[in-house]
Amino acid sequence: MSKATMFEKYPDVVEVDDLRVMLGGISKKLAYRLLADQEIRSVKVGRSYKIPKVCIIEYLMGEEMCRISIR
Repeated sequence: MSKATMFEKYPDVVEVDDLRVMLGGISKKLAYRLLADQEIRSVKVGRSYKIPKVCIIEYLMGEEMCRISIR
């Protein structure tokens, strides 16, 4: 499976519930820990995490963590 086709049914930015499914049904607690520890990079908007799909793919592929530029 290539990066281009991985999770193609998901939008470019997902939320925690999608992240949990994408990672095989992990617990909510583990999902929030991965985000809080910046194992998976995200942006917090209000009380919600917004997670770029590319960051999840890079986490799974074991590559250098995703870098997000916010301007």
